Amino acid sequence: MNNSGAGTCEAAPHHNWRSPLRAGAEGVRGRPGPLPAARCRHARARAWLAAAGRLAALLLALFLTAAPALAADGLRIGVSGPFTGGSAPMGLSMRDGIRLAAAEINAAGGVQGQPLILVERDDEARPERGVRIAQEFVARENVVAVVGIVNTGVALASQRVYQDARMPMLTAVATGSIITRQFHAPRYADNYIFRVSANDSIQAEMIVAEAVDKRRFTRLAILHDSTNYGLLGREDLEAALARRGLKPVLVERFDLRGADMTKQVSRARAADAQALLTYGIGPELAAIANVAARLGWRVPLIGSWTLSMSNFLDSAGPNAEGARMPQTMLHEARNERQRVFMAAWQKAYGAGRIPSPSAAAQGYDAMLLLAAALRQSPTHDGPALRAALENLQHPVDGVVQRYERPFSRGDHEAIKSAQVPVLGEVRNGMVVSAYGNTQRNN
Repeated sequence: MNNSGAGTCEAAPHHNWRSPLRAGAEGVRGRPGPLPAARCRHARARAWLAAAGRLAALLLALFLTAAPALAADGLRIGVSGPFTGGSAPMGLSMRDGIRLAAAEINAAGGVQGQPLILVERDDEARPERGVRIAQEFVARENVVAVVGIVNTGVALASQRVYQDARMPMLTAVATGSIITRQFHAPRYADNYIFRVSANDSIQAEMIVAEAVDKRRFTRLAILHDSTNYGLLGREDLEAALARRGLKPVLVERFDLRGADMTKQVSRARAADAQALLTYGIGPELAAIANVAARLGWRVPLIGSWTLSMSNFLDSAGPNAEGARMPQTMLHEARNERQRVFMAAWQKAYGAGRIPSPSAAAQGYDAMLLLAAALRQSPTHDGPALRAALENLQHPVDGVVQRYERPFSRGDHEAIKSAQVPVLGEVRNGMVVSAYGNTQRNN
């Protein structure tokens, strides 16, 4: 800009700001005076073009430098579950199963060269907390999909946020039968809610088949908690009994957190119930078992899969023995795939008992299914991922089962029948197969 023999351009009278590009060319003693206005305009234009060129080059360099860093950030996956409180054995087991699957995927190169990054949140088994987490995942956390949710009430409250955002949600543990049907056609064009657990319609049928068909009980009491999980589970149990021409002799509900079960258990005993069918979570189920033992009443407990929770087994102790429940994974491995999973779990987390084997296996499998959809999908936006999940082209070898096209446009349940879960029984503080080798996971 400061060429020898060149004149100087005067600043426009209405501008006080002086461009640094011109500062060294103005008012230099012994040099020609101001140039004509037209030549000044051309000079200023050339100066700004040169400056703009340098700025563009700098921005391009910054972008090219930053691009690999942006790619290295990876694919963010939301994980929501109860990591504290009474449902924590399920939530922590699920979370650790998801972590294990993500670590294995990342060790093998990630998904299309991008690592999976888990964004974990504790929903505390509270529906309102689950909604806030869903809103954060959608609005701020930049996740491509969500895996998790243990409690039916949390699922029903929060999954509307994911549905409205068109963000796939893979429910790994919650079992309420309505969960995947909440956004069915024709009312909704697309459904973004998927599930990898055995729903309560399946579980209730297994519970009643055990009580009525196999053990020939006809006088059955239902004890359920007051959450959506317990209320909907009770309805499924009553429907399964009705299909056999039976009604419960007693239906009793109870609240969570420290409920005294003496009244409920005493009423069931007075009704001459032959077995208790339960829908609740570990602490309250342990209270039922302990009250029955204190009353000297040896009554069978047959209930939903939560009778396998570690806080039921530990709090009930010997009073838990003989309780039976549907399970997708037991404390004992039943095939080679499960043995590999158990070995990897022990290496990652230690050799102790898994607090909830079914939740751990289902969390692991849900992460594998999502990764398969991420690999298959041409983009990672919600509609593309949903379409990929509904039409997975390659089988996925999970812990619970081998998944071959587990989902379709009209069916978002990965586990479709009672042939997949097995009936577990508490023996010596562990959940093992109630019928030995006569049962199997497909």
